[in-house]
Amino acid sequence: MKNALDVLRERGFVDQTTHDAELQDYLQQSEIKCYIGFDPTAASLHVGSLIPIMALANMQRCGHKPIALVGGGTGLVGDPSGKTETRKLLAKEQVDENVIGIQKQLAQFLDFNAEKAILVNNADWLTNLKYIPFLRDIGKHFSVNRMIKTESYRMRLEAEDGLNFIEFNYMLLQAYDFLELFDRVGCRLQMGGSDQWGNIVAGIELIRRMRKQSSYGITFPLITTSTGAKMGKTAKGAVWLDPVKTTPYDYYQFWVNTDDGDVMRFLSLFTFLPLEEIQLSARLKDADLNFAKSILAFEATSLAHGTEEGIKAYRASASVFGDRRIPDDILPTSEIPRQDRQFDDQSMPHSFLSILELRNGISIFKLIQGVGLTASGGSARRLVEQGGAYINGKRIEDLNYQVTDKDVINDEIMLSSGKKRFHKIKIIS
Repeated sequence: MKNALDVLRERGFVDQTTHDAELQDYLQQSEIKCYIGFDPTAASLHVGSLIPIMALANMQRCGHKPIALVGGGTGLVGDPSGKTETRKLLAKEQVDENVIGIQKQLAQFLDFNAEKAILVNNADWLTNLKYIPFLRDIGKHFSVNRMIKTESYRMRLEAEDGLNFIEFNYMLLQAYDFLELFDRVGCRLQMGGSDQWGNIVAGIELIRRMRKQSSYGITFPLITTSTGAKMGKTAKGAVWLDPVKTTPYDYYQFWVNTDDGDVMRFLSLFTFLPLEEIQLSARLKDADLNFAKSILAFEATSLAHGTEEGIKAYRASASVFGDRRIPDDILPTSEIPRQDRQFDDQSMPHSFLSILELRNGISIFKLIQGVGLTASGGSARRLVEQGGAYINGKRIEDLNYQVTDKDVINDEIMLSSGKKRFHKIKIIS
């Protein structure tokens, strides 16, 4: 019978594990507790945080109890893992505000009702620690020689800025978190990104030394696209889970524009669709592969923002790119509207413009910048010069092009940056 570790492995989540045989036995038990920490450096998580979120969600679906730890305490220190320079220290008020935003987003993926999942903030125990007792009781179990050999510390020691003392304490604090959750709720499994291996092992060792008990760790691989790019990074910056920072429509577009070589892997990682269906879809090509991308985008958007927003984003995309009737035999478990003929252009980026403003003409680059397709007038000019600016599907090659009422089609003007980013201008008579 498959256990949660088998599921995580099959879906592509596992990089390394500790005590593999013992961990397999441990996961055969009903409702074990496992935790992952989330760093509150911003008020929103982004797509790069989805691997740990989805790992916890898969654990819950396997009958276990996930613990999402928000680092309200460790966030005041800053994790040096994976960083080549010192993190900017945040004020306590900012960290507290960030924690609230992250808690709300995690509730989209995890069911916290009836204590099916646990949400904790390590500020509850870390901010009340007394320094001398902590050094005597906890610090004595850590070897500095061993600590500086871990990848996260070694990389920082070799960097120009070096490693400051406050960051050096981070491993002790994360290990103490694991001990605290072991004592409070019997948690014996910590999971995290591959850069957290040293911190996770430190917590396992601390529990062994202080409680004479076994605990375990699982790390996830760094997810990159088939082109080698870091997951979740776009020309516009990070893809956020906060709908204010990244609208559900833009979130949907991020997923629907997935490279062909990543579709099946991302369906396994970022949806709950059955692996059997995903594996059968590996043969899809051309238009059928685009249907799979639409399903990926719909499922991912529905998870992050709810099914209603997923449907709106799907319909908004159809209003731009045309109606796509998705065959019933492609990923059949998905609840995407397959024979849907409705359109929802209210969910795609749009703005309003008076017909009177167009009669004298508006420079194309000013309009592109004004609707937010570029961040500045200079970048709008470069977009036109490089042939990436379109109006109603027609490439604009003249930097001095004036947009007038003659460009209005059915009371609308469609602007685009390349063939993937669109903005609809609705004309007011």
